[in-house]
Amino acid sequence: MILAGCHSQPALTPQQAEGKHLYDVGCAHCHEENDLRLKTVPPNLHGLFDHKTMPDGAPATDAEVERVILHGKGLMPSFAYQISQSQLEALIAYLHTGLAGENNQ
Repeated sequence: MILAGCHSQPALTPQQAEGKHLYDVGCAHCHEENDLRLKTVPPNLHGLFDHKTMPDGAPATDAEVERVILHGKGLMPSFAYQISQSQLEALIAYLHTGLAGENNQ
């Protein structure tokens, strides 16, 4: 248990840790580093679920995030054929952490 006021992040659950790995290998190159040098920089996903809406104004819900991941939106491609349901659930669980430990490998 983490004491109130501490700055350290709670440990990730195994599911969240899997989601972090998926984020690091499949999402961060656009949403963090933009190493593809996209002219329109993808939105920052830190604290995504801390708001009622996502950067594009859509509701910040599990269902909407799942829809965007599976079907794509704007410049973001669909990942429907690259991610399993359990991986999708892990990724969403990690996004719910606000990207805890993002720079802690």
